[in-house]
Amino acid sequence: MANGVSRRSFNIGVLATGLVGSVARTPLAQTEPRRGGTLVATFGGGEPQACYVPAGGGNSPIFTASKILERLGRRKSSGDFEGELAESWKPSADFKSYAVKVRKGVKFHDGKDMTVDDVAFSVAEIWKKYAAVSALTDFVGIEAPDAETVVLRFDKPTPEFFFSALVSAPTSFIVPKHIYAGTDPAANPANNAPIGTGPWKFKEWVRGSHVEYVKNDAYWQKGLPYLDRLIIRYIRDPAGRAAAMEAGDIQIGVFNPVTQPDIKRLTATGKFVATANGYDEAVWSTTLECNMRNPIFATREVRQAIFHAIDRDFIAKTVYYGHARPGTSPIYSRNKEFFTTEIYRTAFNPRKAAALLDAADYRKKADGKRFTLSLLAAGWFPENGKVGAYVKQALEDIGIGIDLSVPDRPTSIKRIYTDYDFDLAISNQANPSEPVPSTMQYFSTDGIMKGVPFRNASGYSNPDVDALVARIKVETDPARRRAQIAEFQKIATFEAVLLPLVEIESITVASTRVQNHSNDPDFLAATWGDLWLSS
Repeated sequence: MANGVSRRSFNIGVLATGLVGSVARTPLAQTEPRRGGTLVATFGGGEPQACYVPAGGGNSPIFTASKILERLGRRKSSGDFEGELAESWKPSADFKSYAVKVRKGVKFHDGKDMTVDDVAFSVAEIWKKYAAVSALTDFVGIEAPDAETVVLRFDKPTPEFFFSALVSAPTSFIVPKHIYAGTDPAANPANNAPIGTGPWKFKEWVRGSHVEYVKNDAYWQKGLPYLDRLIIRYIRDPAGRAAAMEAGDIQIGVFNPVTQPDIKRLTATGKFVATANGYDEAVWSTTLECNMRNPIFATREVRQAIFHAIDRDFIAKTVYYGHARPGTSPIYSRNKEFFTTEIYRTAFNPRKAAALLDAADYRKKADGKRFTLSLLAAGWFPENGKVGAYVKQALEDIGIGIDLSVPDRPTSIKRIYTDYDFDLAISNQANPSEPVPSTMQYFSTDGIMKGVPFRNASGYSNPDVDALVARIKVETDPARRRAQIAEFQKIATFEAVLLPLVEIESITVASTRVQNHSNDPDFLAATWGDLWLSS
């Protein structure tokens, strides 16, 4: 094959080791918790820009902040929501306000009481302006009618699932008003030494090395935490993390801390387990996006042809060593609340892809090409470049010339979300269970925000989609809302502007001594107060 490699040689190049790790999906049996000890953890990513970033800042600062700061609610592995710093919440009859009963007897780490004033400040000054800007477009205010209650008001009906997901979101922290009021929250020094209500108190951050926490003896959940200390170590490369785990210096790593060959090697010793549990609220997908500013993509059949030319199953098995699932819908397949199988499927079918292009009058020329596109594979995950190499090959097989580039993270963000300098882009998308605004802002016209990462970079604008998204935002009947979100999935898959190639299966690797881990649908962002070490 000209200008490419065969599917077989691509397979051999990526899977030279032929290793596929064994990953558990069921929790290990537990015994009576043992108190004391120090747990050392690591993270499959870089050191955070701050221990707490009011706007979220990505997985790394969420990982560090969530051990110190807490949210009003949390989602359980069962899918139900429950209170954390809130005892309960209840909508009004018209769903335009929610009364939140704030937990009593909670103290910040500096000894100050956590009150309704802290909650009201956090919602109005942190969530609204930083952490949940897109989610709170209809928020009009918050008040505290008594010492135990806050009432959040909206100018439109707000679905209960949406509200529950909002107060339980990994960035919806409650911060101390007495620390943040009158300051620029994004630049407050407390962001690098947070004061919260959680089971862990900040001790130190040695840049380039680790963050250390100590037990909060005054934690409101009596008996927790079980451990005395928690340390998060930052090691730049996966091989270094694997070596530290093997040496016993690190007991647990989250968010794909080591390579798949090292997962297999570590678990083969019998001293480590690997699990995909704990990521249902933190699912990432690898996506392919068409830039609608290129007139070639004005024809829907061209877009569909591109997706028909790509073997998603091959990508999942080859690039991700089997630790990914073929993508089908913008709503991830394990979303029990909203995913539907009743969608338009662009299944792997190169002959159909070629026929669609022929019918659209993009026939092969004398040089064997129909047209040429630029393909940008965002360089923040190494797998993206490998996916890009395969997609280049697959599209060239049906006569589409591809100019592939794999820029670094800053360049990728600028070219995709500011300059719109791509025809096709391989990127990544987070998929929380509530699709508004996170998922739908990739498809709605109001998601086109030049210079804002992880929004609608394709330029796709469809009045029918905009109207449907507007209805989904205010629909309070759960059954009708599920039907509307199912309709959104049908349209998005048929339009074939942006679709997931694979849903990435994130992995936690832990010593068999670490107990009660991966017990939360967003384990990375859990407090870890209930983890303990066996003898």
